[in-house]
Order: sequence, then structure tokens, then C-alpha cells
Amino acid sequence: MSFLPNLCTVKGICILDNDGKRVVSKYYDSNDDTFATVKDQKAFESKVFKSTEKSSSEIVAINNYTVVFRSNVDLFFYVIGDSNENELMLLSVLNALYESVSMILRKNVEKRTVFDQMDSILLICDEVVDRGIILESDPNNIVNRVHVKTEDIPLSEQTVTQVFQSAKESLKWSFVAITSAQHVYNMW
Repeated sequence: MSFLPNLCTVKGICILDNDGKRVVSKYYDSNDDTFATVKDQKAFESKVFKSTEKSSSEIVAINNYTVVFRSNVDLFFYVIGDSNENELMLLSVLNALYESVSMILRKNVEKRTVFDQMDSILLICDEVVDRGIILESDPNNIVNRVHVKTEDIPLSEQTVTQVFQSAKESLKWSFVAITSAQHVYNMW
């Protein structure tokens, strides 16, 4: 049995919460019956979560797949490859994904902040892997491509999330200024 070289090394990327529920998932092999439907994907994710939630290792073999993972406060990050895939390559993808997310979220990698920055998280996934092919593994390069300051984008070209985030920042600084002014006034 010989293995032909293949650029498609990643079968999927998942981020699950501490209950095993999907936060983010992207699968790259539509020909594989395991990932054919959302129901199949969720069944696989459930099996992966049950196998890894109490595991002390970073690598597990599940249904002819190699799964590397990393857990955080309330999230589990997974990269899935074939059973004959190089674990070090999968681990470099996992580290690039996790470090990029950590940089974008300013080291506050929690479920709530991931949901708040979902557009950036999905862009990170796309920058790391495209259709199963590893594109980038340097977190700094990934973050530089993904992280665009919303002040530099015209309002008409911003996403709804970016507009709300910008408005939230403006309101926060307005309240800080008002609170500071009231504090100074009360001191006199």
C-alpha cells in the first residue's frame, strides 16, 4: 500500500465549548461520508469531544482520523487530519490557529469573546487552511492579514459587527469622560 502525496492535509477545524457544543467548525473534505451532512459532523464532534474532554494527551486517533487538540478555559480547539497524516503538521496548524485567536482576542480566549469576534475567528480559519491545504502557520502573519482597524474602513464598508464594536467603544469612552468630569467636579 503506497500513499500518494497530497496537499490536502487538514480534514477539519473545530472549536467546541466545554459542553461539546459547536462554536466554530469548518470541514474541507466533502467527499468523506463522516463530514457529508451537518448531522454527521455533529455526531463526529460529539465523539471527538467525549474522547478528549478528560484526556491528558494532545493527540488522539478516532475513526481513522488523527485529531490534535488544545483546551482553554471553556473552549476546545481541534484540527482533524487523516490517520496517516503527520501529527507535527497538524499540531503546527493547531498552534497557529490558537495563537492567532489568542492575539486577536488579546489573550482573553473565552466562549463569549469568540462569539463577539466571530468574523475575525472565521477569517483566521480561512487564513490558516483553505480547502484542506495549509496556507500559513505563523500567527503574526495571520493576525496582520486579519486584523484591520475599523477606523481605517469607511462606515459603508464595515460589517454590522464592526459598526457595533466601534459604537460600543465610542460609548465606553464617552462614559469614561463623563464619569471623570463628574469626579473632578465633585472634588471641587
